[in-house]
Amino acid sequence: MKIEKNLVATFSYILKNNKGEEIERSTDDNPMAYLHGHANILPDLEVALEGSVVGDKVDVELTAAQAYGERVENAVQRIPIKHLISKPKKLKAGQAIKVNTEQGARDATLIKVGKFNVDIDTNHPLAGLDIIFSVAILDVREATPEEISHGHAHGLGGHDH
Repeated sequence: MKIEKNLVATFSYILKNNKGEEIERSTDDNPMAYLHGHANILPDLEVALEGSVVGDKVDVELTAAQAYGERVENAVQRIPIKHLISKPKKLKAGQAIKVNTEQGARDATLIKVGKFNVDIDTNHPLAGLDIIFSVAILDVREATPEEISHGHAHGLGGHDH
């Protein structure tokens, strides 16, 4: 079965910068599942994976604009700590965090930590980077009706939400 709209694809990946340095990778016991054709992953990555089958290995080079966007200088905001979704026990400058916004969760980087507020860089932590995804397709399956109506995969087997 080839990856196409309304199918759930599961893959593992290694993400590198354009110098070939590893930034992150999925673990073997925690691959990524997404509903193809529903904007659940980066658009140009989704296009590159279309038509792939189980066992395919695909390298996808993305410019910063295609990936997480160009960096916007002075994109700093002071927000209450309570708006952080992911709160490590010890907050420190340089950490990647998720912030609850009116548009949903957003990735950001801590710049300064105060008692009640934090200063954050609202650029995605990978903004401004040209990146390379090395993807291994592990599974392609039919989506459940609920996944299609919700617009996203419900986990590896379709039962998680």
